[in-house]
Amino acid sequence: MYTFNSRIRYTETDLEQYLTLESLIDYFQDCSTFQTQEGPATIEYMEERGLAWVINSWQVVVKRLPHLGEKVTIGTLPYELKGFIGMRNFFMDTEDGERLSLANSVWSLINIKEGSPYRIDDAVVATYPLDEKLPMNYEARKIAMPDTSEIYEADSKKVGMHHLDSNHHVNNGQYIRIALQAFDAVAKREELEDLRTLAESRDGIQLRAEYRQQAHLGDVISPVVYIKDGVYTAFLNDTNGKPYSIVEIKRIEKC
Repeated sequence: MYTFNSRIRYTETDLEQYLTLESLIDYFQDCSTFQTQEGPATIEYMEERGLAWVINSWQVVVKRLPHLGEKVTIGTLPYELKGFIGMRNFFMDTEDGERLSLANSVWSLINIKEGSPYRIDDAVVATYPLDEKLPMNYEARKIAMPDTSEIYEADSKKVGMHHLDSNHHVNNGQYIRIALQAFDAVAKREELEDLRTLAESRDGIQLRAEYRQQAHLGDVISPVVYIKDGVYTAFLNDTNGKPYSIVEIKRIEKC
């Protein structure tokens, strides 16, 4: 397990000074990056070999989002490394030990130059000591297109430099930002009160994201929102209607 301590900053919060869902994902990504930099398979080690971890999916359960100034501990624990796949949990706790959020994620180790999976080596194994995975209701990695659902289109986004990470493709957290913006825009335009309320919620939320292809500078991402039985799914499509990413959000029982 790897952890670091932080305090919720003003720049990470919404209009009422609560941590945004996008910033929560950023905390989790930063935590895994900090662990990586402990080595030996640091980002520099990976770049020298043309390797990178690519996210396959997220499942994030939010019990509540913390408020401005709250002191928090962010943690991650890899629990399986097999072939070219890595699986890891994340969590955010208060300084008193209240669990605010937990997550599951699936990653692939890729040879960027060849565009092919790369088998996990001894340096990677040494960088990520394994722990027991956290107790949570684990859902499927893949998100299916809802049938017989309401369908709404949102405004397209052109990929800019601010969307990119060091691998020169859209950072996985940026897809979640685009999806949340699409949910909010559709809710306001179509006067969908349930979706608007969910998009603005700060507790009892589950978000899932699946990643299918990479978007690069100049690409256009076109969100299509599907609504069925209280589950809201955004397909972030390319110009041919194939998804770069799929993001699902729904209400869960507060726990």
